[in-house]
Amino acid sequence: MDKLSRLKEIVQKELSSSAHDIDHTYRVLKLARLLAKNENANMEIVEIAAILHDIARVREDKDKSGNTDHAALGAKMAEKILKELNYSEDIVKGVVHCIETHRFRGEKAPKTIEAKILFDADKLDALGAVGVARAYIIAGEMGEPLYREETNIEEYKNKNLTEGKSNGRIKDVSKHSVNIEYEMKFKHLPERLFTEKAKQIAKDRLKFMDQFFERLKKEIEGEA
Repeated sequence: MDKLSRLKEIVQKELSSSAHDIDHTYRVLKLARLLAKNENANMEIVEIAAILHDIARVREDKDKSGNTDHAALGAKMAEKILKELNYSEDIVKGVVHCIETHRFRGEKAPKTIEAKILFDADKLDALGAVGVARAYIIAGEMGEPLYREETNIEEYKNKNLTEGKSNGRIKDVSKHSVNIEYEMKFKHLPERLFTEKAKQIAKDRLKFMDQFFERLKKEIEGEA
């Protein structure tokens, strides 16, 4: 068995059947490869980081205290795994940086082109038709309502997100909803991306989401 296949096998055992499942991992891998072709990036680092980026996601989700950061923990887990598989120090270092900086709600920013590619690929999978589907899988798991009217997003951030930041952790998921996440996060993802190719893809996917949430609001209000 080659190393990439071994990594996929290891990751699949850690993931659950949710929005951050192995299918998400493979979609991110495909997107990362696509973006890497347009950049002077180390493809090996990009591929490994894409495969391992959510390895600690289930552990974060199961930690009700909110103290587990899957990016930070995932980076540590990846470092141990890669060293055991005898990857070079440069590969290990590159992958660790990619994973620890890949999340939207995170403090560390990606510095290398490989880390920027992983960040972009992961965020693209939160947009478009797939993005809507994944968002509602998460909402269902969290017990969020189908729709929640929120006229003042800034006030909402201050009340329900840590430190009042868009990338802060959600304090009370019962007060959250996918349409609020759309207003706070999805609409602003294109401006957070690093690579030009990712920005192009994001704008196209966002058009679909705009139409979807406009339609959803009308149906909720009984207008359509």
